[in-house]
Amino acid sequence: MKLPDVGKKAPDFTALDDRGAEIKLSDYIGREVVLYFYPRADTPGCTKEACGFRDDYSAYEEAGVVILGVSPDTIEKQSKFKQKWDLPFPLIADDDHSIATAYGVWGPKKFMEREYEGVHRTTFLIDKDGKIKQVFENVKPAEHSQEILAAIRS
Repeated sequence: MKLPDVGKKAPDFTALDDRGAEIKLSDYIGREVVLYFYPRADTPGCTKEACGFRDDYSAYEEAGVVILGVSPDTIEKQSKFKQKWDLPFPLIADDDHSIATAYGVWGPKKFMEREYEGVHRTTFLIDKDGKIKQVFENVKPAEHSQEILAAIRS
């Protein structure tokens, strides 16, 4: 698992969001982007993280920052998750793990003595030129949005 280096161009991608609409990272050149990867829609940690971004959404809008959530869930699961928790930002379906792999966040995990492949909860702050500005690993879901806002403001 190799994460992209800070200062390097963020891997571009084209995927479908929670509405089934095509979304490209390169469409956001000129704006800062919070690209956050989460393991599974509508699980406790992922819900806390998403709701933190939702609750702070107006601060991101004021700063002109786009939030994009990515998980290996299907479009249908992303859509249900978004509707259930009234999330105001796109959720990207990465069910083939291609985006997570490009960002180095798909790999071996261990939970309760069981090993499996999955998404490592990681966030990339991408600058207006499409370059990785900062990487956040081992994210604490409940505090993460505030951590990102502090980084944006610094």
